[in-house]
Amino acid sequence: MGGLVGVEIPDPVSVEAVSTWSDEVDVVVIGAGMAGVSAALEARSAGANVLVLDAGGRLTCTSAMAGGHFYLGGGTEVQQATGWDDSPEAMADYLALMSPECDPAKIRAYADDSVEHFRWLESLGFEFNRSFYPHKAVVQPGTEGLSFTGNEKCLDVADVVKPVPRGHKVPVPGDTGGAGLVVGLALDELAERGVEVRWETAATALVLDGDRVAGVTWKDLDGAGAIKAGAVVIAAGGFVLNREMLETHAPDLLAVESNGMALGNTYDDGLGIRMGQSVGGVADHLGEVFLTGPFYPPGEALRGIVVNKLGERFVNEDSYHSRTSAFVFEQPDRVAYLILDEATMVQPSYRFQPLVDGWDTVEEMERALGIPEGALVDTLNSYNENAARGEDPDFRKAPEHLTPLDHGPWGAYDLTPGKCFYAGFSCGGLRVTVDGQLLREDGTAVPGAYAAGACASNIAVDGKGYASGIQLGEASYFGRRAGRTAAQQA
Repeated sequence: MGGLVGVEIPDPVSVEAVSTWSDEVDVVVIGAGMAGVSAALEARSAGANVLVLDAGGRLTCTSAMAGGHFYLGGGTEVQQATGWDDSPEAMADYLALMSPECDPAKIRAYADDSVEHFRWLESLGFEFNRSFYPHKAVVQPGTEGLSFTGNEKCLDVADVVKPVPRGHKVPVPGDTGGAGLVVGLALDELAERGVEVRWETAATALVLDGDRVAGVTWKDLDGAGAIKAGAVVIAAGGFVLNREMLETHAPDLLAVESNGMALGNTYDDGLGIRMGQSVGGVADHLGEVFLTGPFYPPGEALRGIVVNKLGERFVNEDSYHSRTSAFVFEQPDRVAYLILDEATMVQPSYRFQPLVDGWDTVEEMERALGIPEGALVDTLNSYNENAARGEDPDFRKAPEHLTPLDHGPWGAYDLTPGKCFYAGFSCGGLRVTVDGQLLREDGTAVPGAYAAGACASNIAVDGKGYASGIQLGEASYFGRRAGRTAAQQA
């Protein structure tokens, strides 16, 4: 059962308009993805009577599509076992550098509690492997438990914060399925604790008793009703599958329509965000997105340079893949190319980027790509001179990826959206406190209303500062906090 697609904000229902309640519980959780199951488990642990509604079926959530990175640090058992020294302070410093618009209290709480949260995740019934994957990858191909999954090793970042890996991968090989394992274990735990998850049941509106959220209306294939609750936790996902919301708020994500994939499920229609707005909540960062068309692995591809239609570099090529993509989308006409020479030529493993062609001279390549005469020649000459000295003063690519590109012929892969395959999701969501309480414009909380996961705005606020694992990490961590606080106040 889907919700309202579009930009319409559903009117809340007055408690006086409800003649009968189908259920009465302490806490209703809308959505059974990573944030929802975490909120429900924590609310149950706090003694609440909990009911979970999900518009889809078991493991149709977006979380279940993810590879299974959780961004954790501060000295987890995996970090210690693999010889990495980390602290909550260092983790907080990195996240603050990458997400300067995020509430520092959220970053500090997330970092301070990271080791405890790591142990909570493992308590669901799995263990992260105590092993380290050293190579540049989007997702490590095996089951190694730890890798660098952000911009930690970029020199401009490493100057400020010592590089430490914090991407903890669930022990499922490959690019998908890891997070699905965790959500599945959490659903099993909910069943053991007597918490019902009502599948194919869509929340349709919030119920208001004065200014307090006192329940939710629902519909399924057989009918409709209303649930009375002391608190409601909205964990209903983002809006990447709602075209009208994308057109209004995040048009960059429309690029995935021509050649790409929305990283979401059918019910990522933004209804959770709009339900929060219907009772006075506000949403932040709705224009910010995660977009990526990674050209690594293999890591050898980072030896190339990325240029725009003017033949100019604009990013250190060893950035995290969504950071590079974010800069591509800021270039003139979004045109960008990855340039390699004969000595460095490799094929990107995911094959998202078409090979434009190969040329015997840089001048020929310049003309074929429509780059102003002499511009690419100058860029390559300057880059090659510096790379020969092991330096990149312009963008500070790490020395391990620096090599002169002076062995013709040369080739170019097209990174331009529409020609290159991009995937993405929305980053914006409801404004909430560190405990998930829904906030109004004036900073006051909406009583009885909470939000977590992709429909709330916490640490993952854009693609430039993102690291793999932040979305699942914050969904589970802040979901727990929202569930706990909702149970206490219900």
